[in-house]
Amino acid sequence: MALSASSAAQPKGATGVLVLADGTVIWGRGFGAVGSAVGELCFNTAMTGYQEIMTDPSYAAQIITFTFPHIGNVGANPQDIESQVEGAVGCVVREEVTPSSNFRAESEFGDWLAALGKIGLSGVDTRALTRRIRTLGAPNAVIAHDPKGEFDVPALLRQAQEWPGLEGMDLARRVSREKHQDWEGGTWQLGQGYEKPLPLRGGVGVGNVSSTPDNPHPPAPSPEGEEGKRPHVVAVDYGSKDNIFRNLVKAGARVTVVPAQTSLEDILALSPDGVFLSNGPGDPAATGEYAVPTIRALLDRDMPVFGICLGHQMLGIALGAKTAKMNQGHRGANHPVKRLSDGVVEITSMNHGFVVDRETLPENVEETHVSLFDGSNAGLAVKGKKAFSVQYHPEASPGPHDSYYLFEKFVGMLG
Repeated sequence: MALSASSAAQPKGATGVLVLADGTVIWGRGFGAVGSAVGELCFNTAMTGYQEIMTDPSYAAQIITFTFPHIGNVGANPQDIESQVEGAVGCVVREEVTPSSNFRAESEFGDWLAALGKIGLSGVDTRALTRRIRTLGAPNAVIAHDPKGEFDVPALLRQAQEWPGLEGMDLARRVSREKHQDWEGGTWQLGQGYEKPLPLRGGVGVGNVSSTPDNPHPPAPSPEGEEGKRPHVVAVDYGSKDNIFRNLVKAGARVTVVPAQTSLEDILALSPDGVFLSNGPGDPAATGEYAVPTIRALLDRDMPVFGICLGHQMLGIALGAKTAKMNQGHRGANHPVKRLSDGVVEITSMNHGFVVDRETLPENVEETHVSLFDGSNAGLAVKGKKAFSVQYHPEASPGPHDSYYLFEKFVGMLG
């Protein structure tokens, strides 16, 4: 029995529902957490990495439609979580989630979603839903799950219609960490886990050494030498993914992560060699009300700056450009981007519903990358300064590693 009809009539056996603000009602089978949640309905084209996607803070207040039909079949594990804070509120999938079949799985996908308070809906024609979003734009919607199949559809519709939407909404302060953190830990390797730097000993750090379950802190000397010789990056957390900091560490940096609303004075007090502007959710113009003045002040001091996603958009605003809401956004692990300096095409991971308007870039800003899907801006650099940014996610997770070189480029700028 297919439970994907867009109808107010509830089919027998339906335990989940998606209600769009225009009145469309889509029935299916619920899984994960019980209850309801409101957000913007979007779609993601990645074939792998559903755990990383669901725990990406950039998806705060969003419901994800997965275009890949088989979601949940490799289960869930604690290593593939990108953040402990809020991510997507729910997901819509085509096929019913089957028991996991993967040696890394420690729990079932539905159980993992329930533990995080996220709602799932299966049995939906996700191809038709994706085409609808592409044509009409990303709508506000409510996703709900009740094992008894008892739903107040008119109330859910009112909730979807009354939700204000992402435009004008600052979500960064909601998902940002609350205090400074000296980041420890490099990238993940199969059979080794995450590379973990040991604490400083007598002023000398042992750097990144591969940890294993049997020996999580092997006493190996650091090839990087003294910790103080590693460039110090202060990373501003607007809703960051952990793999960003792992890649900065891998590229040779010492990383301190600070909250989204950290003042210029507090950033400078940490004596950074460079400042990183992270990804995050919501409207960049809204978050920029407190973030952009700080970014402008950093640029005035010739501080090296590297931004991605939301950080890219706010750097653009700080330079005088404007941002705009997209129709359906770019979300997936297979987005082609052209590097204008040499014509090289990078396959990238993307997650954004706003974009820097390339027509508003000032003369002192060079456009460095463009999306090959729609020609929208995907990167910029400030002429005469060590400041650049990209719209996509070079840390991937999930996604290809074509753009890791950007972390090395930034850290290399810092000496």
